[in-house]
Amino acid sequence: MAQNKTRRVPAANEPQAAPRRDVLLREAARLFGERGYENTSMRDIAAAYGVLPGSLYHHFRSKDELFVAVYAAGIDLIIEAVEKATREHADPWRRLEAACEAHLTTLLDRAGHAAVVIASWPSNGGDIRDDLIRQRDRYERVFRALTEAAPLPKGTDPTIFRLGLLGALNGALTWYRPGRGSPAALARQLLGLFRRR
Repeated sequence: MAQNKTRRVPAANEPQAAPRRDVLLREAARLFGERGYENTSMRDIAAAYGVLPGSLYHHFRSKDELFVAVYAAGIDLIIEAVEKATREHADPWRRLEAACEAHLTTLLDRAGHAAVVIASWPSNGGDIRDDLIRQRDRYERVFRALTEAAPLPKGTDPTIFRLGLLGALNGALTWYRPGRGSPAALARQLLGLFRRR
C-alpha cells in the first residue's frame, strides 16, 4: 500500500514555521517562474511542497496572495544582491555594471524567487496589480539611482536608457542557455551595448 507523502504545514507561531514557509515560497517561485501565474495551480504548488492543497490556505488565503508574497521575496532577493554587489565600488559605471551582473545572475537562477519578478502576471490582475506594482517600484528606485548617477552619453534620455537596459537584462531569461558565457559576462556585454553611442 502506498504511503501518504503529505506533510502538515506548521502554524505560523510554531518554531519551524518560518523555514517551512521559505521552502513553500521557493517551490511556488519555481513553478510560477517556469509556468507563469495562469498555468500554476495551488494543487500544483501543494504537490511540489508535499502537502494537501487545503494545507496551503493556512499560510495564504489565495493564489493571488501567494503570488504577491513570492514576487515580494523575489524583489527582496534582487535588491539585496544589487546592494551587496555595488557596495564596494565608487565609480558610477562600475557600480551600474556590478548591479547588472547581480541582477542577471540572480534572475537566471530559475529555481529562485527572482524569476517570478518577470513571470507573467495574472490576466485579471486588478486585485493584486497595485501590490505588484508597489513591489516592482521598490526595485525601480534602486536601479534608477544607479543609472542616474552614471554619466550617460550626451543626448541620452535616462528613463529610456534605464528601461531599455532592464528590458534587455530581463529578456535574457527567455533565450539564455548555460554555456553561452556566464550571466555576469552577458550583463557586462549588454551594458556595453547601451553605453556605446
